[in-house]
Amino acid sequence: MRPVLNLDQTAVFLTVLDTGSFSAAARKLNRAQSAVTYAIQELEADLRVQLFDRSGYRPALSEAGAALLPKAKRLVHEARTLQAQADGIAAGLEPALSLVIDAMAPIEPLTVALGAFKERFPSVATRVYVESLGAAADMLVDGTADVGLVLALFAPLEGLEREAAGRVHLVAVSAPSHPLAELQALRDAPIERQEAEEHLQLVLTDRSPRTRGADHGIITSNTWRLADLGAKHAMLRAGLGWGSMPRHMVAEDLARGRLSELRLKHWEGTGRMPHLPIIVAHALGASLGPAGRWLFDTLKGRDPAEA
Repeated sequence: MRPVLNLDQTAVFLTVLDTGSFSAAARKLNRAQSAVTYAIQELEADLRVQLFDRSGYRPALSEAGAALLPKAKRLVHEARTLQAQADGIAAGLEPALSLVIDAMAPIEPLTVALGAFKERFPSVATRVYVESLGAAADMLVDGTADVGLVLALFAPLEGLEREAAGRVHLVAVSAPSHPLAELQALRDAPIERQEAEEHLQLVLTDRSPRTRGADHGIITSNTWRLADLGAKHAMLRAGLGWGSMPRHMVAEDLARGRLSELRLKHWEGTGRMPHLPIIVAHALGASLGPAGRWLFDTLKGRDPAEA
């Protein structure tokens, strides 16, 4: 039976490469040079290949060593990750965490929070989902996600621990060539409801039972229902219809003239637009571990629309 590969010897191999010599590796590892040499010789014997060419002044990586180097790095990295995760679990840290984010939530501020989370809890395996409307809330209810950043309008507030986490500012837009944009520019006045009703409205929807049949901000029966916010954005820019979008997602388009902001008298009169509250939430029946609680507390109280 061949010997099991020694992780310590593999780590010594990588240290020699990083430092450039056996003596430098010995100093870095605080070992005798003979111990480093012995570790490399034992590793070569176990692998049955020569990892270094020792004919020169300094050891040079052999062809076999170069071929095995990527797997050696991966092996040591995985071993260290395994140990870090085991240490975290032993200290009470959850092994994994799932986060669901509503598609309308601004991503850039979230990447800052998630970057800080990754640095603080590197051993916690993290999964991030992006869903729309009721589908995001459903993932909290059924336990698929531990923490959620969801629209309060569609979240099942009962049974959730929740905190305010800002709001999404909506704006009605169309391509500059769209008849509604041209009409608005011509007379410099808000668009009447009956005028908007004459044109196709692009509407974000999903397949969640929570929002099936629930219409918000829809003022015409002439609609296309889209489950993907990115597809809606592209169709709006292509001039296929008009509709609402989070302002942060279309700010550059508005600035560069790729989209035009529409002022609809109906929305201005009712106040139904343009703000949607966001909450950070988790199921009351499932207590959060240290990593989940840190993420929950980091996300609450911030205003993504102002980030």
